[in-house]
Amino acid sequence: MSNPPLDPPPDPPSGHQTGRLLATLGMYDLPQMRPANNRFWQAIRAQLKQAPQQLTHDADPWQVWQSPDLLFAQTCGYPYRARLHGQVQLIGTPDYGLPDCPPGHYNSVFITHADTPAQTPEDLAQGTFAFNEPLSQSGWAAPMTHLGQQARFRHYLQTGAHAASARAVAQGQADLAAIDALTWALLRTHDPITRTLREIGRTAPTPGLPYITSPRQNAQHLAQAVRRAILQLSAPDRATLHLQGLVSIPAQAYLAIPTPAAPPDP
Repeated sequence: MSNPPLDPPPDPPSGHQTGRLLATLGMYDLPQMRPANNRFWQAIRAQLKQAPQQLTHDADPWQVWQSPDLLFAQTCGYPYRARLHGQVQLIGTPDYGLPDCPPGHYNSVFITHADTPAQTPEDLAQGTFAFNEPLSQSGWAAPMTHLGQQARFRHYLQTGAHAASARAVAQGQADLAAIDALTWALLRTHDPITRTLREIGRTAPTPGLPYITSPRQNAQHLAQAVRRAILQLSAPDRATLHLQGLVSIPAQAYLAIPTPAAPPDP
């Protein structure tokens, strides 16, 4: 599912051999979306002189993001500003046409159980907060910045994925979670557990999850290939992936996003 675990990056393997280019689209890759993601990659690949025949699925994201063989991947804004800036190139940021967000931007949706009387996230700021990963912009940084000094939760529950955070709230293990707005839309389409949840607020928009490549690749050429591929997708595939275009957002816009304190140790 989207937003794979963002544990501290492992050290690169000793004697790493380059030459096998890597491409992955793991951030929004529900099983129901995988065929459309694969067709999107084939449309990109058709315009490149050298590219993997297939996407790499279920790979460790840090190994992919930091590999010298990285051709194409998608990361989160927080890992980019915290560790990847200077190690990768930005290709561009996909525009998912999210409500009340500028092109290429997204926000976090605060969710709670449908039976909870709370009306705002602040009403639950002293309960249990579920979050996917400490280096998640949408799951951790954005909601903590939004709540500020009011975020005095009794407990923090790290779940490993947005879908797991939603399930924790649905099952009564947590009072509140913040879900990437696109992931929330996808879960509402594909996961019936969302019927037991409701939205009680949204954070301010921030730049979305950018496509990246290694320093040795031609980022401008890749951006052109992505733009053409989006236009070539069938209407059903564009709708499945929510893809509307590719936006150029400068690195400085990502680096300027506030970074809150890390969650307390469990």
